[in-house]
Amino acid sequence: MQREQNSKQRGNYPQPSEVVRKTELRSVSLKAALVIQNWYRGYRARLKTRQRYALTIFQSIEYADEQGQLQLSNFFSFMLENYTRVQEKEPGDLHGKLDDLFLIFYKNGLPSVSNPYVFNGDFVDRGKNSMEILMILFVSFLVYPNDLHLNRGNHEDFMMNMRYGFTKEILHKYKLHGKKILQILEEVYTWLPIGTIIDNEVLVIHGGISESTDLNLLHRLERNKMRSVLMPPIPMDGDRAEKKNKLGTTIVAQGIRTSGSFSEQLTKQEWEQVVDILWSDPRGKRGCYPNTNRGGGCYFGPDITAKILNKYQLKMLVRSHECKPEGYEICHDGKVITVFSASNYYEEGSNRGAYIRMSSGTTPRFFQYQITKATCFRPLYQRVNAIESSAIRMLKERMISRKTDLTRAFQLQDRNKSGKLSMGQWAFSMENVLGLNLPWRSLSSHLVTTDKDGNIDYMSGFQDVHIQKPVKEVQSTLIETVYRYRSDLQIIFNIIDSDHSGLISMEEFRSMWKLFKSHYSVHIDDSQFDELAERMDLNKDGSIDFNEFLKAFYVVHKFDKLNKSDNKLA
Repeated sequence: MQREQNSKQRGNYPQPSEVVRKTELRSVSLKAALVIQNWYRGYRARLKTRQRYALTIFQSIEYADEQGQLQLSNFFSFMLENYTRVQEKEPGDLHGKLDDLFLIFYKNGLPSVSNPYVFNGDFVDRGKNSMEILMILFVSFLVYPNDLHLNRGNHEDFMMNMRYGFTKEILHKYKLHGKKILQILEEVYTWLPIGTIIDNEVLVIHGGISESTDLNLLHRLERNKMRSVLMPPIPMDGDRAEKKNKLGTTIVAQGIRTSGSFSEQLTKQEWEQVVDILWSDPRGKRGCYPNTNRGGGCYFGPDITAKILNKYQLKMLVRSHECKPEGYEICHDGKVITVFSASNYYEEGSNRGAYIRMSSGTTPRFFQYQITKATCFRPLYQRVNAIESSAIRMLKERMISRKTDLTRAFQLQDRNKSGKLSMGQWAFSMENVLGLNLPWRSLSSHLVTTDKDGNIDYMSGFQDVHIQKPVKEVQSTLIETVYRYRSDLQIIFNIIDSDHSGLISMEEFRSMWKLFKSHYSVHIDDSQFDELAERMDLNKDGSIDFNEFLKAFYVVHKFDKLNKSDNKLA
């Protein structure tokens, strides 16, 4: 009886072998979970790295284009001195993302006395609804003038609008009154504040600061004199001033008056202060040095931030101007916050948007969001693939626009004429010609083919892309040059087109090209351009439709053709 009871008692507990098996099973399960977790972390990290590289491509090309825009502004000063046909005439970081503005208002409430807002510039360009955003913000300002504040960004500038889409949007939406609207908006831009101070503690400006930033000078500034930050003050001295007044003080572009009289200009010191405020970016390195990526403003380090904030007894600088993957970024020991409210800025899924909620004496609170048209959010790998594909496509277009220069650089390195270079030689040549400061070694697998020894077939980067030639006989060098500078040329031709007909005479066309070639140091024989111009004058009436001329130059991607063929077969 006792043995039976003991047996029953023993039966209530697992046997030693069973305990061992369960322990082993738990150990194996834990190890498997750790392996899966480590794999997923690595997988996600690799996707995030690819996403970061894609954003770096977008940003590098964006900043290179901004350098081109600043170079174009220098050309206008050069043009005033040399192009005698220009005479005085009468006038003819939401970035247009309306859904983001609606979402901000939905989540945070409409502007009111109890719910004030500061919008930190770059309301327009790139997006499709810049005008709608301006109308909403202006109406809100009229209703609550003390509770809604609008800072000027570097895109509240008619010169930027001509390149980045807002001018085109207005003329398309308002065919009858578009030119008048643009003229009024150019005037409105000049009255926008370039900074806001919250509770005597937080400085809110669009770009950044420099070691010479003087808030007292900026406060006294007659900002309405500044039509465009991209048009530096022109010295008024002797014969040069007389010559400029004779040529005229107003250029008309798409019906826009682009500058007031020279007597109404800012001083050089004032202009430089404004450029720094609208164009500068923070960096981890100490000091203040030229912003080489953008070509305007400066890079400012944590010591500069501390110096300026201490000088004016401020605690924090809030700025925008740079797309950030998470919509915001904190740097300089928490004293500088970058907030960027346009989600999907480069491509759907490329970045989140964000806004900050601030109250006196409390820590800033960040709110992130991302607009999507899909009913459910796509997996990370799909979003990364789409962003990466778009970025590589854009980079290949930049490469094909410099094919002649790149080929020459490759061949200088290829002393054996093998058609191949080492990874280091290829990367050096790419950066030397394109100047985009990109991780070329990491990107090489997307751009070129590599043999088993790690050598690169440098011409393989051009196999799946080419620029369509409007005239087969024209040399590739000229085609690449026109394609590369097509945005600049369109702005210049619009300025010459005083009656907005879209047509300019062959004589004006040639004269403008010669000035452009001289200023940009383009080494192409005039006879080539003359021949191209003659062939593009289709009806032989001595005039050229320059918009159609520039549309004739476009990049063809080989895989686009294949996909279209597949779709047709399907």
